[in-house]
Amino acid sequence: MVDTIPHLVWWLTIALYVLSLWAIALVLRQRLEPAVMLLWVLGLLFLTPVAVPLYFLFGERRIRRRARRKRRRAAPIVKAIASAEAREQLRDELPASHPALEAGFRQLTEISTRLGSFPLTAGNNVEVFTTAQSTYEDLLRAIDGARRHIHLEYYIFRPDDTGRMFLERLTAKAREGIEVRLLLDGIGTWRTSNRFLRPLVDAGGRVETFLPAIPWRQPWNINFRNHRKILIVDGQVAYTGSQNIGDEYRGRLRRVGPWKDTHLRLEGPAAQRLQEVFIEDWFFASREDLTSPSYLSRQPQPGNSLAQILATGPDQEGSILSHIFFAALSLARKSIFISTPYFVPDPGLILALQNAVYRGVRVDILIPSKTDNRVVLWAGRSFYQELVRAGVHIYEFDHGMLHSKTVSIDDQWSLISSANMDRRSYFLNFEVTVSVFDENVSKKLLEEFREDRARSVRIEPRAGSGRLVRSVVEGAARLLSPVL
Repeated sequence: MVDTIPHLVWWLTIALYVLSLWAIALVLRQRLEPAVMLLWVLGLLFLTPVAVPLYFLFGERRIRRRARRKRRRAAPIVKAIASAEAREQLRDELPASHPALEAGFRQLTEISTRLGSFPLTAGNNVEVFTTAQSTYEDLLRAIDGARRHIHLEYYIFRPDDTGRMFLERLTAKAREGIEVRLLLDGIGTWRTSNRFLRPLVDAGGRVETFLPAIPWRQPWNINFRNHRKILIVDGQVAYTGSQNIGDEYRGRLRRVGPWKDTHLRLEGPAAQRLQEVFIEDWFFASREDLTSPSYLSRQPQPGNSLAQILATGPDQEGSILSHIFFAALSLARKSIFISTPYFVPDPGLILALQNAVYRGVRVDILIPSKTDNRVVLWAGRSFYQELVRAGVHIYEFDHGMLHSKTVSIDDQWSLISSANMDRRSYFLNFEVTVSVFDENVSKKLLEEFREDRARSVRIEPRAGSGRLVRSVVEGAARLLSPVL
């Protein structure tokens, strides 16, 4: 027995280095940013026992989804819906003064359509919520009013008072015979037990996990996460944005204090697009096919807002969000206002922000000083000075956790998202974003932005690199930015 131990260690060492060479080959094939590739290669060569398991857990940037094949089978239904909506839109001429008809914004929608799956839709009614109380009240009202089905998709659904409140309403609807489907991310809801969800399942509801955190459950992946927050009722009313389900979103996490989120209520064709996003994700997790007219029927046009849904994730080539952000910032002529809880910009975003300032565009970025992820905050701070010196105005909000993810450009175009401005959201997370062309929506977001900015601290240019300890910590966090 003793004699076999050295042989076992020898064979394990050989296997480890073979896996290291295989991982290096995979890194070289992925065509990542050179700095990211170099970081992984050096780690795999010189820190092999640590880097090899880390790479196979966190290094992959792509995932294949059978749902894409299923979606192609549903193409006739989706195409028929889109054609009907297009005919309907042609009957209603848009006002000549509508910002969507301006050349720059029309170009932006064309880029989004080419990169994403969904075209710009007209006739939507869009309502903005900026507090957890107003968001939750409207979500619960919509759930109570459901007549056919309720579809929910959340990154976080806590087993606390807030989660219990929603679960009780969903369970009651399931008992009424309403179809209830709840899709939860495997990592974001790893503390949400089957025991907690059992009442909904016993009442006839369905609960599925998107990429479970348990290795023996398939499909499994710990790195790719479903960061979307979606609720659709009867295919007619939909909600999305940055608001998860949990007590902390009502300000009960003492360490960071009150949370500020931005959420949307959508009625019209855009709500149907979110239904399609849910159907694809649900099929991936459950293999249940919902591509039928019962769930995909053309919706009325109850409003005047133009809205476009962007569903992005690691099952797509490149970073669609990076392209959209870069295009939008490049088209700005007057102002850019950004709210984001996590800010770790890539070189393209830095260049676009600096270039906007050089063109005379006012650029304001609002970031929280209190956060649940200190490493990301420190990494983001390492980029402050190169942006501030170029003329970008950066503010740190210190009255709680600013969790809103919004972009407002030229008081005309707004973007409300589940995505942060970091590489995880760009490359590794499944996210959903809504582009809205509506002056009322822009006005609401700008009012909220200015109120938050007035209660924030502006970052000033500083000589040198600042205090030694702070600059070293920020630099170390920045070193990790390619994999944050």
